[in-house]
Amino acid sequence: MSETTESGDAGTTDRANDAIAGAAPETTPYESALYRYYVLAILVVVYAFNFIDRQLLVILQEPIKAELGLSDTQLGLLTGFAFALFYVVCGIPIARWADKGVRRSIIALALTVWSVMTAISGLAQNYTQLLLARVGVGVGEAGGSPPAHSMISDIFDRKHRATALSIYSVGIYIGILGGYLLGGWITEYFGWRLAFFVVGAPGVLLAILLRMTVREPQRGWSEGRAQQATPAPPLMEVARLLWSRNSFRHIAIAASLQAFIIYAIGNWLPSYFLRTHDIGIGHLGTWMALTTGFGGGLGSFFGGWIADRLGARDARWYLWAPAMLTALAIPVMVTILGTDSMVLGLVLVGPLNFLTAAYLGAVLAVSHNLVGLRMRALTSAILFFAINLIGMGLGPTSVGMLSDHLSRSGVEGPLGKAMLTVGVIAAVWACVHYVIAARSVREDIAKLST
Repeated sequence: MSETTESGDAGTTDRANDAIAGAAPETTPYESALYRYYVLAILVVVYAFNFIDRQLLVILQEPIKAELGLSDTQLGLLTGFAFALFYVVCGIPIARWADKGVRRSIIALALTVWSVMTAISGLAQNYTQLLLARVGVGVGEAGGSPPAHSMISDIFDRKHRATALSIYSVGIYIGILGGYLLGGWITEYFGWRLAFFVVGAPGVLLAILLRMTVREPQRGWSEGRAQQATPAPPLMEVARLLWSRNSFRHIAIAASLQAFIIYAIGNWLPSYFLRTHDIGIGHLGTWMALTTGFGGGLGSFFGGWIADRLGARDARWYLWAPAMLTALAIPVMVTILGTDSMVLGLVLVGPLNFLTAAYLGAVLAVSHNLVGLRMRALTSAILFFAINLIGMGLGPTSVGMLSDHLSRSGVEGPLGKAMLTVGVIAAVWACVHYVIAARSVREDIAKLST
């Protein structure tokens, strides 16, 4: 399959030539930079709600465990595999729909579903009911990111795409900040059930705002290829194309292992500090909100920003940069889980999140550069299938299972040791695949124009 690759500047030239020739190209609000960034801001807020609803359960784990009598393995399944399984399974068909349909409306519908299911989580009376509610949240959230990634790639040209996708990814850490902060203090004063209601309900209003004020962009608009967008190819054609790209195979593995670190460590850090140190859940929520929210948000933005600037000279930097930052995260991780100082451990959560969050914008941008216009949402979904099944699914669950095993074996501090073991192994493994992917990424990008 072949498709001409052009820059956003070329797209602007094409539109100008159309006007000179007397053509009447369709006007679009995306000609305005202000509107482009308005849409990006709305999508960032939607993504923040995605992670507020997802992350809320992390800070609420200990009171839920106490009330419902759960094990660490059950908690790991709630925040990990059970959620991730439905998230990734539903993500593929929804992304296929997004490559054909109106992405703005799909996102609005998905936001409504996951917000309602979050509120319902507060009514759960046992483990099964809570598990089913979280499955509903996962199904809804599956319709959020792939359509948004596709829209962003259509309104920001290749030179600015990683930065735009990184700004979008900052929504993760805004959501984590809000989830920790709201969840911690609401739970301390009013109980964990009310926290689900408070964060779930506003999402419905945001869905209405999105639907009413965001216009669906033309596919390929940022590259001047709006009229070249062909019908969306079949799923298997996209899968075969991605599989044929050696760089994408290793990108998927590296990104999955990166997510494994984020979820294996991040989802258990609140429980680790509550079990290891003397701190209230409200104060812990504030610490985690600030260190994770600001640290991860800055890492997410600067990771893409750096990749765009270095990647303009050599596309391999889109992969070398996250590899270097992930390697630096290992000693930080070891210090957090090994120090007796609660304050030092909490402060270092910020740098840890900065280093581990910097990969996503670069990885998404380079993956979109490997495929055609109507393959982008599905490419994101396939990448997220691996990221979330391995990272979100197996990360928290593996830590919970290993913690229970070490506890039964009489090991002191089993949770911290379980987190450290899986975190270090995943970090080293991810770095290897980033480096391997970088070897062939330039050749694989060039194939799109041949």
